[in-house]
Amino acid sequence: MKIQERTGAGAGRSAAPAQPSVGDRLPTPPRERKPALAALAVLLILVGALGATMLVLQAGDRIEVVKVTNEVQAGESLKKSDVTSVMVAKDDSIHYVEWSQLATIQTYKAKSTIYPGTIAVGEMFALPASLPAGKASVGLALKAGQYPSDIKAGDVVSAYRVGTTGSSSNSSDDSTGSGGTSTSGGGALVDNARVNAVEDDSDATVSTGNLSLTLLVDQADAAALASAAAANEVAIVHVPGN
Repeated sequence: MKIQERTGAGAGRSAAPAQPSVGDRLPTPPRERKPALAALAVLLILVGALGATMLVLQAGDRIEVVKVTNEVQAGESLKKSDVTSVMVAKDDSIHYVEWSQLATIQTYKAKSTIYPGTIAVGEMFALPASLPAGKASVGLALKAGQYPSDIKAGDVVSAYRVGTTGSSSNSSDDSTGSGGTSTSGGGALVDNARVNAVEDDSDATVSTGNLSLTLLVDQADAAALASAAAANEVAIVHVPGN
């Protein structure tokens, strides 16, 4: 009897406490809503989408413009052989010379040297201006040996009077005894004249070496230079520092 009582008592003490049911959880606090943050996120998404759309539209809006492939000197006009066409993104803040405007821009002159690889813009060109006050334009027809072989528009040159020994006009003034070309004495007819235009007179089959130049000179020097040019007694030299 005693043994049974101990066993029953021990069984009572070892019984596990009852566990709460699964459904009896503690309540959780409600989440705090932030409408301002959500609105900001939506706004950023819209701005990003709009920016991407603008980039796509800008990349697709392209125009055909003039690109210079050969060096163009100051005072020269563009030639078809000096340019090519390229596509660029349209930008109203840049005054591109469009390919359709090539014929028009060829009536203008380059303000300064334009180097190969340059995209042409309107600010590089100007209409041929009238002669500056006190200046005159004199044309020269020169033969080989009367001009530097590398002469080009924009160069600054000096013009000297030369003559052929034995000619009636210079026999009393020339002091050389050879049969070549000689200067008639004195200084240059014109100092620091600017070459406005250069035109090669040779044709495609026979190279004569003749060259036509147009010089911008002081009016006071124009008469003497024109007189020497008419007698074919002018030689052109480069001024140091060209």
